[in-house]
Amino acid sequence: MESAKAGRNKTITTSVSEGAEYLSRCVSIRDPQQSLDNVLDKTILGDTLEVCSLLPLGCVDLIIADPPYNLTKSFNGTTFSRKKDADYEEYTRQWLSAIKPLLKDSGSIYVCCDWETSLIIGRVLGEFFRIRNRITWQREKGRGAKANWKNGMEDIWFATTSDRFTFNLDAVRIRKNVIAPYRVDGKPKDWTETQNGNYRDTCPSNFWDDITIPFWSMAENTAHPTQKSEKLIAKIVLASSSEGDVIFDPFLGSGTTSVVAKKLKRHYFGVEIEPQYCVWAEQRLAMAENDSEIQGYVNGVFWERNSSPEQKSKTNETSPVSSTCGRKLTKRGTGSKIAENM
Repeated sequence: MESAKAGRNKTITTSVSEGAEYLSRCVSIRDPQQSLDNVLDKTILGDTLEVCSLLPLGCVDLIIADPPYNLTKSFNGTTFSRKKDADYEEYTRQWLSAIKPLLKDSGSIYVCCDWETSLIIGRVLGEFFRIRNRITWQREKGRGAKANWKNGMEDIWFATTSDRFTFNLDAVRIRKNVIAPYRVDGKPKDWTETQNGNYRDTCPSNFWDDITIPFWSMAENTAHPTQKSEKLIAKIVLASSSEGDVIFDPFLGSGTTSVVAKKLKRHYFGVEIEPQYCVWAEQRLAMAENDSEIQGYVNGVFWERNSSPEQKSKTNETSPVSSTCGRKLTKRGTGSKIAENM
């Protein structure tokens, strides 16, 4: 049984035996699949290198991958051991080779990594896809170092199969408080005045400083050692997919990608080798049936940290906020590309 936790501690720690019902919802595949019928909106229990070879080609709109970083780390008793750079490079090339055939010609891929593996990931990813950007996000949480700078950043590489891809700029605006508002003829210029403050919806950059790593009082938190936050994944899902698209996570972990996809009305499937993490993924998917909230994403915009009272304000629910994002929309086949006006 779960050990007693503090009243506000919402961390999911359900054991495999306690979560047998959730584990039974997972699927295993051992034969080639002609379609996604057997795996769509499912968690696949298995090895991603073996599973990917059995899936149909060109079936995925967006891949979000969070592979093991090149660190010695235990995942529920299974240890990933640090490799020589050349060996980790080959490991990266191996799993990218396995997942590339699944992505549509209009598809996108995002790969998470730390600063050390980023040097390898970026180089190898460029062998398979067209690199679009490198996002750096401020994770903050982590222990300090006595003889080095605290590692408070991680990278996410963004790449596409071709020049035809989806990027929904308006879907990932960030609502920020305006400190020194600019007026023209006494009227707000590119910002909105409300009873609770002055706000502007700004274009997102490739530096994300509004993300909180899941912690014990958040309902999304699990005991997984490297869990990404729903807000982080939501930015990617909203920017690079549309409702009804199919999103795939080859290293599903505790299920954040699938959960966010479900909450944002996308289809999903993912592969996870650890039964314990499959239990947590399916448990969170069940929770999402009655709770589609994503902390930090409210009323169609992303909010800065520590702005909970403003997010809940009735005024901000109904007031449109001007955007500083200049943009144009170019249709390209089944995908669309939204780019800033220069």
